[in-house]
Amino acid sequence: MTLFHFGNCVALAYVPYIIVYKCSGLAEYSAFWKCVQAGGAYLFTQLCKMIILATFFPTSEVPTGGLDVIGEFMKSTVDLADLVGIHFVMTKIAGKGQLKFMVAGLGWATAELITTRFVTLLVGARGIEFDWKYIQMSFDSNISLVHHICTAMLVWLYNRNDVNKSFVPIVMTLLAMSCYRPLIVEILIHAVGLGSWPLLLAKAVFTGCIGAITLQMYLGMSVQQANSFY
Repeated sequence: MTLFHFGNCVALAYVPYIIVYKCSGLAEYSAFWKCVQAGGAYLFTQLCKMIILATFFPTSEVPTGGLDVIGEFMKSTVDLADLVGIHFVMTKIAGKGQLKFMVAGLGWATAELITTRFVTLLVGARGIEFDWKYIQMSFDSNISLVHHICTAMLVWLYNRNDVNKSFVPIVMTLLAMSCYRPLIVEILIHAVGLGSWPLLLAKAVFTGCIGAITLQMYLGMSVQQANSFY
């Protein structure tokens, strides 16, 4: 039973990544190694973020059950380095074409999945007692996949010279919301008192809204390019 539960959690967490890789066209362009390099850029970026946090933002004393808003805000601000890392991947690693944001987003999300959830699932999901938190963790990894692809797409849109100028403030706002998502999550946990399942639903809705707006801008730009071509 424990092995079956572990298999379900691993399949739920990892199979969507494989499906995205196969169905997005990345497999046809042999982009596997580029995704691995994007994952390496993720690891380097996280190392730099850890050094910055340890040097300039030491942990402050917080009452039990309290929320250090300023500290969480500073930590989320450091997450702006992720945007720099994703931009580096798309300009130096992913190559040319519109699939570059897929390479950056999928590689970034896969590296995060392996480094933050693999050991937890391997050890915890094989435990004797069944726990829903590992199913929730697997669902959360799928939300993170969409989140990172949307973030990469927003960075790609921001750096386009032919993007509609009216889109730029929207893109910057969505990028800021993506970076400060952990702060928003912490506020929801402490202020609203969301449980694990409602919090997971809130993450999915939040990411889905950002993804829908980003996709709409991307499709609008594609239509505009097609019309100008003809």
